[in-house]
Amino acid sequence: MKKFASIACAFLCLCACSKGDYFEDLMGGEMAPSDGAVSGDGDGNQGNPNQDNSRILTAGEWNDLENWDFWGTLLEKEEFRNYCHDWGFNTEGRIALKLSTPEGKPAIGCKVELRRGEQLLWESRSDNQGLANCWPSLFELNTDTSSLSLYIDGVKQEKDLLISYLQDKEVKLNEFTVNSSANLENSIDIAFLVDATGSMCDEINFLKSDLVNILERSSSFDENIKIRSAALFYRDKGDEYLCKQQNFSLSPSETADYVKKQSAGGGGDYEEAVHTALENGLQELSWNSKAISRIAFLILDAPAHAEKEVYESLHNSIRLYAQKGISIIPLAASGANKYTEFMLRLFAISTGGSYTFLTNDSGVGGDHIEASVGDYQVELLNDLMVRLITERMKI
Repeated sequence: MKKFASIACAFLCLCACSKGDYFEDLMGGEMAPSDGAVSGDGDGNQGNPNQDNSRILTAGEWNDLENWDFWGTLLEKEEFRNYCHDWGFNTEGRIALKLSTPEGKPAIGCKVELRRGEQLLWESRSDNQGLANCWPSLFELNTDTSSLSLYIDGVKQEKDLLISYLQDKEVKLNEFTVNSSANLENSIDIAFLVDATGSMCDEINFLKSDLVNILERSSSFDENIKIRSAALFYRDKGDEYLCKQQNFSLSPSETADYVKKQSAGGGGDYEEAVHTALENGLQELSWNSKAISRIAFLILDAPAHAEKEVYESLHNSIRLYAQKGISIIPLAASGANKYTEFMLRLFAISTGGSYTFLTNDSGVGGDHIEASVGDYQVELLNDLMVRLITERMKI
């Protein structure tokens, strides 16, 4: 169980924990083979628990929204389709939108509503590229896509909607020219929602080492865009705390100082209070509705609890993240199994985010399961996070 790593971290006061085959056997997870893994940092460090993980951790990214044919083919397999059903998500019937101004520029921050009659089915906001997605029945088995109406900034669109189904090889893009009324500011909000249970030492240590560098490098991409950052840490019921956070700040060092005060501990079972983290990320953090982009990096190695009330909370939160235009970019750490992977991918798909995952190439920490994705580039996690942030700064 997850306590296997937690005990080692708490009892020995280590800064990095690993999860071995024993842990994965208990949880029924799949372990990635270690063939070709880069060992340590090139200086002989083999996952030393006291080493600085700065500029060492490696990761990959996979965007299911941009690889829709792959996602559809993946869900033809019963195993993967069942993961979606377990979490109560139905990605059939995607309505992909691209909004532009009369000048041909991305229409950013537009309020998009999908309705059937007076019933609001889904609400989202166009991102910094003018893109948005609507889901007619994301949390229902109902696949009825008839009698749908689209409203952009309160104006009903008369054009018939093109709907992309899972069997489609290409996304059918609905393009609209709109006079955007969004009063935007040159700013971007970035929140880090982090599992702080005992097995998350490596990842917390990484944030302690790299957070300021990530934010400062991102700021240098466009000095006219202000970056606000926030941090939230969560554990589980019965632990020292359930959730705590520091609100948004323009100072990278202020957020980093808060992160440096945190440590990994607690846990005990595999599942953690993911739903509480998402709830608090909405209720306790003051997101700027006028920002160009809003990103929530969700960093974890374990899924939410398999309980009806938790599922309902997750669905409600995901709906609200999409409504507020907050893209969830999850990062799967070592110990995450397939059940966790698909939970994270569904969060990303629903909110316009992208799935990221640690890889074995760094030689740091325990093994990481092989992601069920296509070809991807292995990057330093630091570089990957900077890239994803700056991509959402482009206008």
